[in-house]
Amino acid sequence: MKLLPKFLTSAALAVGLALPALAQDPFKVGFIYVGTPGDYGWTYEHDQARLAVEAHYGDAVETVYLESVPEGADAERSITQMILGGADMIFTTSFGYGEATNAVAGRFPDVYFEHATGYMREHSNVSTYNARFYEGRAVLGHIAGQMTESNIIGYIGSYPIPEVIQGINSAFLHARAVNPDVEFRVVWAYTWFDPAIEADAAQALIDAGADVIMQHTDSTAPQAVAQEAGIISFGQASDMIQFAPRPRVASIIDNWTPYYIRRVGEAMDGSWAQSDIWEGMPEGMVVIGELTDAIPAEVRATAQEMIDGLKAGTYHPFTGPINKQDGSPWLAAGEVADDGTLLGMNFYVEGITGDIPN
Repeated sequence: MKLLPKFLTSAALAVGLALPALAQDPFKVGFIYVGTPGDYGWTYEHDQARLAVEAHYGDAVETVYLESVPEGADAERSITQMILGGADMIFTTSFGYGEATNAVAGRFPDVYFEHATGYMREHSNVSTYNARFYEGRAVLGHIAGQMTESNIIGYIGSYPIPEVIQGINSAFLHARAVNPDVEFRVVWAYTWFDPAIEADAAQALIDAGADVIMQHTDSTAPQAVAQEAGIISFGQASDMIQFAPRPRVASIIDNWTPYYIRRVGEAMDGSWAQSDIWEGMPEGMVVIGELTDAIPAEVRATAQEMIDGLKAGTYHPFTGPINKQDGSPWLAAGEVADDGTLLGMNFYVEGITGDIPN
């Protein structure tokens, strides 16, 4: 059916007829969200990138999205629904959508699929993409280690997967580097987005003595709890400053806009190819938000030096010597962790107490 207008146009030109310009259907891009854009965190930033795609391509692109889609069978139904509604390309924006994405991709080989933070590429029409969040967490750990007074930093983890474990290890290493007395207390929320659970986790950490809260969950609830307690917190996935202007001191921001614009364009012009992308601060996919005046000037200066080194690619957060939690050597002096190990990271570094749950 898509060939019919082109055929009619060619026939008309051959006999010297004039036809009015035929409208071309916009390229339709669907987004599957694990939360809601109103989380002002993870999903908010993906939605900002969706809106940027619309602004960049204008009438040539139409976007649609479904929010709060559970990871599992519901995701498969939601993705299928989007394709039956005309979607030419789908972005599934949470780790747990991997199996559903690939299952649907096998049934619709002419649709492009992009899966965030995943690793499964079972069909040639599936790509994966991720951000090197551990780079940003190194900076936040560097700040946290110098601003804690109790020497206890609380960390709210979502699920014990490599992406989250990388962040805990990176933040701890850089906090301990500037404060040998620092301790990390980790609470697992077993959710990406649940404000009530996240608030309870933050309060439990505060009750345990933490005066700095870090998180790898999506809501602003920990920010609100930290502000009420008068302790330090960091924006997660987006700036979040409007929810905790004080004492929030900095943030790690996920900037998906350049990648989304690029990949949609490649799908439209036919140059899209399967890929596995892992970008960070040099590419602008990971950004550190404003270093506020709540941070002492000398700490801001050294944090900015680290940011500059990460952007330039001259500094890697996992540079030895580093031991594993049990004291066994992992990286020798000057040795840099390889991506394969980081992508499968299932251990804590030396100095972190507690076990990683199954």
